[in-house]
Amino acid sequence: MSTSTRPRAAQRLNALQRMRAADDPVVVDARRAAAAEALERHVRKIVDSAPPLTDEQRTKIVRLLAPASSAPADAA
Repeated sequence: MSTSTRPRAAQRLNALQRMRAADDPVVVDARRAAAAEALERHVRKIVDSAPPLTDEQRTKIVRLLAPASSAPADAA
């Protein structure tokens, strides 16, 4: 993937990794942002190609993405 087509968060991460330690909080945040950006692109691709979800299916997926601390008790 060329630099011009690489997602912005990944470009930022690559630049920061050249200048900072791997455990630097700025690098850690940039790594998280790049991973989230990649996940968002992947999910968007799947959602765009899938048939519409039922309300029950949508609820199950939302539960998967919700933080464990805020997930309803019956989510398991």
